[in-house]
Amino acid sequence: MVVIYRQEILKDISLFTSQPVARFYDSLFFNLDLSFVKEYPKHGRRGFSSHSLICAFIVMKCEGFSMITDLVDYLNNNLIIAHYCGFDITKPLPSYWSFERFLKSFDHEELSSIMKDQVLFLSKKGIIDTSFIGLDSTPVAANTSQNNPKSFLSNKFSKTKHPTCDKDCKLGVHTASNQMNEKKFEFFWGYKSHVLVDCITGLPIYELTTTAEVYDSTVALEILAKTNDFLPVQECSFLADKGYDVKQIYNQIHSLYHGSCFIPINKRGTKNKKLLPIGNPVCEAGLAMNSDGLCHTANTTRHKYCCPYKYSHDENACPCHHKNYYNRKKHRGCIRWTTVPDDIRLSINRDSKYFKSNYALRTECERYNSRFKAAGQERMWVRNKNSVTNLCTITHICMLAIAIAAINTKSEISYRKMKTLKRSA
Repeated sequence: MVVIYRQEILKDISLFTSQPVARFYDSLFFNLDLSFVKEYPKHGRRGFSSHSLICAFIVMKCEGFSMITDLVDYLNNNLIIAHYCGFDITKPLPSYWSFERFLKSFDHEELSSIMKDQVLFLSKKGIIDTSFIGLDSTPVAANTSQNNPKSFLSNKFSKTKHPTCDKDCKLGVHTASNQMNEKKFEFFWGYKSHVLVDCITGLPIYELTTTAEVYDSTVALEILAKTNDFLPVQECSFLADKGYDVKQIYNQIHSLYHGSCFIPINKRGTKNKKLLPIGNPVCEAGLAMNSDGLCHTANTTRHKYCCPYKYSHDENACPCHHKNYYNRKKHRGCIRWTTVPDDIRLSINRDSKYFKSNYALRTECERYNSRFKAAGQERMWVRNKNSVTNLCTITHICMLAIAIAAINTKSEISYRKMKTLKRSA
């Protein structure tokens, strides 16, 4: 009987895989700490190692695969990488159904603890810092034909026609580019990945996956609170787009975290009023309106302005003959109200160089979202929320693992350039 040793098998299969790629994954998994994650269940069948399955999904995200079938084919054709994941290559590798069951049933808290441990490691190394943090969300389309732009179903984005293949997804809306259609938005069925990013290094700090109907601003304070539990965000500079322009966010960051916000003003639902340099509004006749006192309420202070011909007895005094002037009352003319910037949200000078230079750092959120989508996360091919949540977290773990491997190997290449790091391994 001929005995084939494991070393000879590994020597033969290494010929079928690029050596830099093999060394890249060897270094990646060597610097990935999974010791505190349960490798096998306490009861029932032993099955495949949870550590090996997590490493396999990291390979899936590094290669940019969106479907599990692509991962299965890749591992079967690159057995040396399957060996680095921890699988016994002398036996059959996990099937599609094994990977799918793992995603659906694995506890997401354990994946969150892996990501938290990575963030703390990078923080101790002085890489990740919470001085400038940005929050943004990325749409994740569900695996349904109703998201297909070539689908001609009538009312496919109606709430009454929920996809039958994915009962967890919800109807959401996101901004569309000009190349898609002439509208400024488009609907989709799916989820959202909310990511808090270090705007200096471009690395994720905390993530939260929700269904698509959840507004971005409603989860911002929750994300900041959970981040502050393990990594303090005191005196931070919070950067976000105008979707987070909510008073509660400004007030809590200022009072609880003693930080500052760099968020553009959201002008939706407001009229474009003409104002003079001194702040007085201009009426429709082109005349400056007069101050008529302040009105104080529990939350805001408003300034009242009235028509310059308020006390005029001439019925034809209004140059534009506005309907409000002929009201048959003693006080004639139009009235305008302006909000006095006595709160934090309105007191920020968004035209200053200080605001613009700090807000420019928010582009790191967009860059990270691009890397997130390039990992195959733009559209899901699984059909439940737990699987989508686990895949999103594994993608963030993958990004952090690449940074840790680059730092521990003292590579001069940026820890954000995965392709360059893979070629130079």
